[in-house]
Amino acid sequence: MTGLWTDLYELRMAASYLRRGMTERATFSLFSRRLPPRRGFLVAAGLAEALTFLENFAFDDDDLGYLRDVVGFDEATLAALARLRFTGDVWAVPEGRVVFADEPLLEVTAPLAEAQLAETGVLNLITFHTTVATKAARCRLAAGGAQLVDFAFRRTHGIEAAAAVARASAIAGFAATSDVEAARRYGLQPSGTMAHAYVEAFPDERAAFRAFAADFPTNPIFLVDTYDTPAGVRAAVDVITELGLTGPLGVRLDSGDLAELARQTRAILDGAGLTDAQIVASGSLDEDVIAALVAAGAPIDAYGVGTKMGVSYDAPSLDSAYKLVAVGDRPVLKLSPGKATLPGPKQIFRDRSGASGDVVGLRDEAPGDREPLLVPVMRDGRRLDPVDPAGAVRAARHRFEADLGWLPEPARRLADPTPLTVTVSSALTALHDRVAAELTSRAS
Repeated sequence: MTGLWTDLYELRMAASYLRRGMTERATFSLFSRRLPPRRGFLVAAGLAEALTFLENFAFDDDDLGYLRDVVGFDEATLAALARLRFTGDVWAVPEGRVVFADEPLLEVTAPLAEAQLAETGVLNLITFHTTVATKAARCRLAAGGAQLVDFAFRRTHGIEAAAAVARASAIAGFAATSDVEAARRYGLQPSGTMAHAYVEAFPDERAAFRAFAADFPTNPIFLVDTYDTPAGVRAAVDVITELGLTGPLGVRLDSGDLAELARQTRAILDGAGLTDAQIVASGSLDEDVIAALVAAGAPIDAYGVGTKMGVSYDAPSLDSAYKLVAVGDRPVLKLSPGKATLPGPKQIFRDRSGASGDVVGLRDEAPGDREPLLVPVMRDGRRLDPVDPAGAVRAARHRFEADLGWLPEPARRLADPTPLTVTVSSALTALHDRVAAELTSRAS
């Protein structure tokens, strides 16, 4: 992991800290200032990748040569950067947990230059994964009991982004992904049918379906809308009957009036005795389209969701921030209008009964009967849990299922949701007021 995967101003600040011997430990807090439009909650994700980024952060000889020749760093700074590794601690909300605005998803405590250089990469990873996991969770809420499959690979903003989408959507309850490498990497179920090009490559639909079923007799899914959808369904029925196919199988609808076509398709399949055959729908789907299909009673068993989930089409990012909250034992804050921050290392305290909202307080406050959400995940630059990509996804999905069951209905709504109220503890409020008063006094 090259140390150049950061913004230039991070490098300049870090260089300045190092030149001045400012090596005291500092704490930065990563949070979202507000929820994106129509979101009643966020799903924390991206932590595993963020920890990998921190563990591998380093400057090699090529990086240092670039900083010397192009950026103009002096030899003393280059020598300091050559030795720099992330040696800090991280507390974070475990992946899959539901969180809200102004709650820290992650806090980094490390020597000042190290903590500063962590900002860009960690923000990028947590922000993108959390954005997509939240969008995928909304699709999950819309789909009810139907299965969801990640079809986003070809439309994501980069190949690694596609793997991130597969992972984030799996955390939020998607059953499978079309991304084969992501499936291998994270222990997911790979899924794929055929494209219209496959059907067009044969003389007719029956020939295409016959060849596909012969080559892949286990759980074949026939794409039936290349020419005329009801005729395509009948061709699939003919091939299934001709070849005596049994076991899991189905058809996929990818265009047109999906609700009406699904009803026609179900009637044709049932009329042929194929009552167990599944209907899969795809094509520009998102939570709103899926919810409308469910409300219309469309007999659809699974949805392939691509572009609009993979880029979180309606809300492609978070208003996330990574802000300094302590230097050594000195709590710090911002007073900027609209961007004010709270000082000190923090904790989120949750009432699992749902009787009241979350409380953001100081990390060393007693939780009482509330559940603390932030847990230590890295110490001295090394993660506390072993690297297990597939196991991490399974654990995150389990946490998501539990939190989704706990989440109050107003926050779950797709339209006009009402997030839980997040309040600030009296101890954190008192610290904020004291630090703000000191800053104001010095400024005046």
